[in-house]
Amino acid sequence: MMGQNQTSISEFLLLGLPIQPEQQNLFYALFLAMYLTTLLGNLLIIVLIRLDSHLHTPMYLFLSNLSFSDLCFSSVTIPKLLQNMQDQDPSIPYADCLTQMYFFLFFGDLESFLLVAMAYDRYVAICFPLHYTAIMSPMLCLALVALSWVLTTFHAMLHTLLMARLCFCADNVIPHFFCDMSALLKLACSDTRVNELVIFIMGGLILVIPFLLILGSYARIVSSILKVPSSKGICKAFSTCGSHLSVVSLFYGTIIGLYFCPSANSSTLKKTVMAMMYTVVTPMLNPFIYSLRNRDMKGALGRIIHQKKTFLSL
Repeated sequence: MMGQNQTSISEFLLLGLPIQPEQQNLFYALFLAMYLTTLLGNLLIIVLIRLDSHLHTPMYLFLSNLSFSDLCFSSVTIPKLLQNMQDQDPSIPYADCLTQMYFFLFFGDLESFLLVAMAYDRYVAICFPLHYTAIMSPMLCLALVALSWVLTTFHAMLHTLLMARLCFCADNVIPHFFCDMSALLKLACSDTRVNELVIFIMGGLILVIPFLLILGSYARIVSSILKVPSSKGICKAFSTCGSHLSVVSLFYGTIIGLYFCPSANSSTLKKTVMAMMYTVVTPMLNPFIYSLRNRDMKGALGRIIHQKKTFLSL
């Protein structure tokens, strides 16, 4: 009802990816494989953390939430992309478009907050190892996770409600593979200054401040590491943070490259490729980063497999 009252169009058209018709099947198979890999990889991490008591620690509480966020983040856009490539029907209803935008913002913001919580966990573990258990109490960890979910809910809802108040006229073609907020604003035929102001302010709060907090945490970590006299201690500390640093670099690197470093010849193709990086590639790579670089995860997988073999042999 809201869409019918405030807009003269009932649906949008997603242009999708700039792919030649003869290459559709190849890219469809590629994106389907990447999506299934994302689902299986992140589900595996969630199940391992749930089943193995050795992983019931603050770091892995945050990691299980991050894996759930990655799984959902990809599920917001990729199934619709695959459906459009298969059916050759680029339309998406007005309400579905706003819903997709809401969950895209929600799970993208959630990942940002969870990365901050994980950086703080590593900071406490390295800089205050003797007080780690007391500081990172179960109550604090649950509070950090709950706060992340609450803040992202309000932020995503704010942008969605502001978008719902806009009027959309004749042009309903979105030059993207999902309902990107900036692309929708360009289609609006009413005043978007309030939306743009909120995006500017909230963008600093949701992306810039968490990024600076992560940088600050690792600056303190590096300072603490350099005070360790043994090279073994330095290697151990860096190996502890290596996986998290890799994920932070992937997530914020693509966002900074897309939104904070625009080039003069910035094209729709560049924006689409960069968006594919943080919506498809990053969630797919995160499980590999945490499983291949993490002894605890590999140990948990080995124990689960051993228990299953022991059970089957009985």
